[in-house]
Amino acid sequence: MTNKPDRSCILAGLALATLIACTMASASAHEANKRVADANALATTDTARPAPQSTRRAIARAEKGPYYVDFRARTAASWGHAFVWYGKTSERAVEVAGLTPAGDTWAYVLGHLTWVPAETGASYGDLDPDYLTANYRVYLNEADAKRVFAYIKKLQASSPVWNAETTNCTGFIGDIAEFMGLQVPYRWQRPENFVNRLKEMNGGRQMVRLSAE
Repeated sequence: MTNKPDRSCILAGLALATLIACTMASASAHEANKRVADANALATTDTARPAPQSTRRAIARAEKGPYYVDFRARTAASWGHAFVWYGKTSERAVEVAGLTPAGDTWAYVLGHLTWVPAETGASYGDLDPDYLTANYRVYLNEADAKRVFAYIKKLQASSPVWNAETTNCTGFIGDIAEFMGLQVPYRWQRPENFVNRLKEMNGGRQMVRLSAE
């Protein structure tokens, strides 16, 4: 990516940080407990409207595999958040990966000015369907899923910092999509727009097959 934030972006970040400090006060106590999401409590069902019964089996055979990665966006107290669910279609448990600032609201505000320590697991709201604003689920066979899931774990382990302008949640899931061979949109945009554009650029394809190593 050759586009880099200029001074106007930094000034905008300063203004945004001031606004966030005021508007997020009522949500800070809620956000302080955001690490308690239980991935085993939610079934990994598709959020899209199901296909008609007459075509459902054909679609499942042609386009779905036993594993999946679900690119998702949700609401938040300010900008929103992008992350992925991934796992096995036959299991209720899901894995969650996303890049968020570690700590409370102040860490988020400070992350608009500099890099702050990051967390890469589930954050508050990632498992609540009421917060979902966009999603794009793609399926994988077992061999490809092993490679993709290993890459996600590696990306989590190698992402120690978060910054709103340069090292953010859309960039994080964009790296995953790029590894999977998907076309990836411009990363510095609202999470909802990013996920919708990701789906659009890839024609809504449901099955992804990685090229041979």
